[in-house]
Parts: sequence; structure tokens; C-alpha cells
Amino acid sequence: MRLLANENVPLAAVRVLREAGWDVVAVSECAPSISDVDVLGLARAQKRLVATFDRDYGELIYARGHLPPCGLIYFRVVPRHPEEPATWLLEMARQALPLEGNFTIFSGWEHVRQRRLPSL
Repeated sequence: MRLLANENVPLAAVRVLREAGWDVVAVSECAPSISDVDVLGLARAQKRLVATFDRDYGELIYARGHLPPCGLIYFRVVPRHPEEPATWLLEMARQALPLEGNFTIFSGWEHVRQRRLPSL
């Protein structure tokens, strides 16, 4: 899995995903403080899904018309510990949740919603 972890995704979660064999780039390591629009561009250029706790991406993509990445996962819950976002992502992959091409909103396992991303 190729993932771009937004700056608000804990590095502890990034490490867990890397140890599980995921190809993860962390914004906090490679481009701290870049704008959300630049995060989208970086993800598109590198063909990565975006994982974030930032709610602005839906507006950027659907209301403002910015080009989406190949997939986006928005976490609407506060993790109990820094590794928990990795646990959520690993379980999504295990369940074969279709992340590519979708805007996935994770509000807990009982509340996972998906919306198709606009075509590039």
C-alpha cells in the first residue's frame, strides 16, 4: 500500500505501517507545514492514498474542485493511542475495503462511509 500520512497522523502509526510492509511517506518528515492543496498534489504526483485527521479535504475536492489523490481516508475519531490509526488502516486493508478511488470517512467501525472521488 502506498500512503501519504498527513502531518497530523502520529509518527508512531507511520512506523507501525512501515513495519507491516507499507510504503508510507509522512508529510511531517518530508515536507512539514505544506498546505492541504500541496498535500493533494504530492499524493497525486507519487500515486499515494492520503490519510488525515483534517476535515478540509472534502471541501477542497468536492466544493472547490481541487484534483483528488487516488484515495483519501479521513479519520473523524480521536485515537486512544498514537499507533491506533495504523491499526485502523491495517484492518481496512485486511477487510479489502476499496480505498482507491474513494473518499473514506472513518468514524469508528460502525460508521465507515465512502464516496467516489471525482475522476482525474
